Parts: sequence; structure tokens; C-alpha cells
Amino acid sequence: MSDSADFKRAAPTTPRVDVAMVAYRGWEFTRDCLQRLRTQTIPHTIVLCDNGCDQDTSGRARTMFPEVRVIRMQRNMTCAVAFNAAVAAGDGEVVVIMNNDVQPRPDFLERLCMPFATRPRLGSMAPLLLRPGEREVDSLGLAADATLAAFPRFKRRPVAEVYGDGPVLVGPDGTTAAFRRSAWEQARGLDESILAYLEDFDLALRLRVAGWETDVALDAVAVHLGSATFGHRSSDQRYKSGHARAYYLRRYGVLRSRSALRALATEALVMAGDAFLSHDGAASLGRLAGWRAAGGHARLSRPPGGAVDERIGFFESLRLRRNTYMSPPSAGTIDDANLGRAGSSI
Repeated sequence: MSDSADFKRAAPTTPRVDVAMVAYRGWEFTRDCLQRLRTQTIPHTIVLCDNGCDQDTSGRARTMFPEVRVIRMQRNMTCAVAFNAAVAAGDGEVVVIMNNDVQPRPDFLERLCMPFATRPRLGSMAPLLLRPGEREVDSLGLAADATLAAFPRFKRRPVAEVYGDGPVLVGPDGTTAAFRRSAWEQARGLDESILAYLEDFDLALRLRVAGWETDVALDAVAVHLGSATFGHRSSDQRYKSGHARAYYLRRYGVLRSRSALRALATEALVMAGDAFLSHDGAASLGRLAGWRAAGGHARLSRPPGGAVDERIGFFESLRLRRNTYMSPPSAGTIDDANLGRAGSSI
């Protein structure tokens, strides 16, 4: 074969892909997402978990989308429990967890999943998620500061900026994320001990500790309509968010690290500001409960240095936290999976 024209290198084989989706209410969002998945350019299997819905999501899905594999929880469970069940019901080499309020472009799965075919140590991929209107970024994966406070990368920034320098990537945002199944199974999926929030960030950290690589797919584009499951800054949302923050502060030993004073100062400011604005102690009570809940679990290993962005200083971290949680959700939308958005808690 001296003539390269006589030789054609075989193209990478498309990995077998499962899409794991969780739905609670808001059938119209689930229906729209499933219809968009029907137009994808690569074969895939969809596993839809009806998370104890009282609106016959299971029956509607089986009637309108007979190709979808449907499982049903007997009662409403946390998103970690529901997503773990949906992932376990499939067997694809790559699994994409997806909120039902995501609108993927037709080539979304192909662009997001093909890198797994040629990179054996690639454990996860983050797509480019846009806000409605497609002028601003919703997330391009997650970043973390030295206190392990997490933030969606490029949140609310113009789309053109994603091609420049940005915060260090720790892993994908759980709104939509792709994982190599063997990496997911090694990490044992999402932590089911948490009420809501930060499960995807924690999984990203554990995968990095285990030596798996992560990357972004700028050409895998979808619109995330927005989150309103718990209500914008509702007491329930703030309690669960605070619970998650304290739970992981303790499990990762942040208050025994060199970032302890910074973490304490940040949490004190956040709790005081939240109490002033909301006239209750939901965020503080959640942190107390989360700290206690973590006491029964083994400490987790700190992530490698390359997974944390040391450039995110104290004041920048506060700004990013405010930018993530003070911006209102898109009007008329709902994150129906009960998936707590990743990022540091309020």
C-alpha cells in the first residue's frame, strides 16, 4: 500500500448511546424533548424514568413514543436515585443524562458522544448549553474554586466568549452530560445521600480523582429552557442548596484544608445575606442538617490540582455565586426532573 489513495482509514465506530431522562410533571417539556431526540443523527436508546408523577407520564410516553423504555418510581425520589435507576436500566457504552427541559439540535448526540470512540480515558463530556434566544451561555461544564464551590462555566456570557480562555473545567453540568458507562459504574453514579444540588459536581470530582479525563464539545449545542422546580429562591430551594453545600464541605474536608478560613468567611457572608434578603434561616438550617448528614460517611479524596481553578479569588467567587443563583429562571419553564442545578449553594 505505497499509495495512500489506495488506503482508507476506518472511521471510528459510533459508541452505543443511552439517554437517561427523568420526568416528574410538565408533560409538554418531556414530549418536546423526546420528539427532538427522534431527529438525532445517530442511533440511541432512551430510558425515561417517571419519577412518581401523578400526570400519567408513563402511559403517555408508552403511547406516543413506543421506542422509549419507560421505568416508573412508585413515589417521587431525589434526582440522584431516579437518574441512577434510569442509567442502570440501559447498557450503552456511553450514557447521556438529560433534563427534560433541554432542546438538543439534531446532531447533538453525535457531536457529544463520538469523542469516546477514540479516547479510552475520556470519562465525561460537557456540551454547550445555551439560554433561550441562544445569545447567552447557560453552561459549558462546571468550574470550582479552592473551597470547592462550583459554578457553571461562562454562565450568562455571550456565546462568542466560549472560544476564548475560561475557567478550568472540572466536569459536565448535570443538566445534560455524557459519561462513559464504565467510568460511571466505577464511581457508582450519583450520590443518593444528598437531597438535591451538587450531585453532578461531586461525580465530576470523583471521576477526576479516579483518573478519568473530561472535555467539552463546543459543537454539541442545546438550549436549556430554565429551572423552576423549587421556585426561584424558595425556602425549600435554599434549604436543599445549603444542605448540599455543607454536606460536601465536610465530606471533602474543606474546613481542614488551607482554604478553611476562606470557606468559613464565604459561608458566613452567604448565610447572613440570605437571612437578610429572605427573612428566614432556611439556608443556615440546611447547612446544619447537611453537615450532620455527612458525619456518617467516609471522607472523600480531594481532587487533583488541575481540577480546581486557583485563579477564582474570594470576591470573584462571590460574584459567580450571585450570578448563578440570583438570576431568575426563564419565564414559563420548569426543570421537571427535580434536578438540582450544579454550582455552589446559596
